[in-house]
Amino acid sequence: MILTKVNWRPSGQLAHRLGQASSFLSSERLFTSPAISPCGFETMGVVGLGLMGHGICQVAATSDIHSKVFAFEPEQKFLDKGKERIEKSVSKLVSKEKITTEKADQILGRITFTTDMSDLRDVDFVVEAVIENLDLKEKLYKELGSICKQDTIFASNTSSLSIAEMAGFSGREDRFVGVHFFNPVQIMKLVEVIKTEQTDNVVFDRAFNWVREIGKVPVSCGDTPGFIVNRLLVPSLMQAMLMVDRQDASVHDIDVSMQLGAGHPMGPLHLADYIGLDTCLFIVQGWVEKFPNEPSFVIPQCLVEMVTAGNLGRKTGKGFYMWDGDKRGDPA
Repeated sequence: MILTKVNWRPSGQLAHRLGQASSFLSSERLFTSPAISPCGFETMGVVGLGLMGHGICQVAATSDIHSKVFAFEPEQKFLDKGKERIEKSVSKLVSKEKITTEKADQILGRITFTTDMSDLRDVDFVVEAVIENLDLKEKLYKELGSICKQDTIFASNTSSLSIAEMAGFSGREDRFVGVHFFNPVQIMKLVEVIKTEQTDNVVFDRAFNWVREIGKVPVSCGDTPGFIVNRLLVPSLMQAMLMVDRQDASVHDIDVSMQLGAGHPMGPLHLADYIGLDTCLFIVQGWVEKFPNEPSFVIPQCLVEMVTAGNLGRKTGKGFYMWDGDKRGDPA
């Protein structure tokens, strides 16, 4: 979960909001009747209705390729919150005249909200979008593996964890892929589709085609840390922080240089603040632990110090910059 689109706002776990874009909904998709998609996923389930999961659920239900989308959360309060998010988002599309009231009713009517995991037993495809906690995912995939029918395909929306490791938990390594969406899901077009050495080629092709059918742009990637976007983005943020550690340049000058010299809409330290410095540290610490010999995976001292002090960037009001809500101030 790292790049997003809202004036270069981050997404996924890392890039949470990168700019505002035009709606992913196309007029052709908005008014077609439900039908079984060519990828063969007549029914699907979404596990986790948080920031990413509720968006994936909405996009899937809007695509008209599924007869039913099951939205699962183990606790009613989280299920209700996810349902409220979807209803609010769909209502906004109606108010902006992007869709009709009839279409909105079709979208919401296609979703079954449940706290009973056994409701997923007969679905064709499951997308998991729970928090980035490997122990939690291990428990979840073992349960799903025992409940879902044998030919159900599993997919994780993780932005930083190993797809192969989670596939092992599920007991169906050949029917497991990664589908990494970016935040906000309803707007961002890119989806990284990740294949492990064990993933069946037909399974991967079906997942890849599914991404196309829901109106997104799929790209293929192997099971490498961070996949494509985060593998390139996170080390670049760390290099900017190392420049701060070495006092090579000021926070202001580093960011201005990348904006005016490289055409980036937001400098790397500004972006790190927006993502959350704790999130940046969490990701890079995991990479360093698992891949100690990879020279591009480093932990800058300034990042550790700021996170330890509780200065996490935008979310706490102070990081490399001072923040007032989403409004960035001067360097701290």
